[in-house]
Amino acid sequence: MSLSVALRRLPHGEGLPQPRYETDGAAGMDLAAAVPEDAPVTLEAGGRALIPTGLAMEIPPGHEAQIRPRSGLALKHGVTVLNAPGTIDSDYRGEVSVLLVNHGSTPYVVSRGMRIAQLVFAPVTRGAFVEKVELETSVRGAGGFGSTG
Repeated sequence: MSLSVALRRLPHGEGLPQPRYETDGAAGMDLAAAVPEDAPVTLEAGGRALIPTGLAMEIPPGHEAQIRPRSGLALKHGVTVLNAPGTIDSDYRGEVSVLLVNHGSTPYVVSRGMRIAQLVFAPVTRGAFVEKVELETSVRGAGGFGSTG
């Protein structure tokens, strides 16, 4: 199944690869950093930064795009997406940016063209609340954090 998504490359994204699936079975497309060649972004240990991708898109109604971490960055460097998964709504037309955080113990440098996150498209189901005085009972009940072991 394929979803057609309009893509607009912004001037500072010129020359960077278009997001693409790295393998036939990949769920996410890699996003590249559109930071200036001569001005990489250094994420200090514990630091965070909003990294531009140089792309804007038109996601079809009824869908969202999710920004997810790249497992290799997380494993090797402790760098991940802070608000994972980040949601891009279908009515957003601005630049896609990635909020990275460095949970590692050393600074990490984000340079132009580096693959920094994954983009996954997903259908959206919108909910409609119906207020009730009492909710149906369940085996779990009101058991919250850690209640299932």
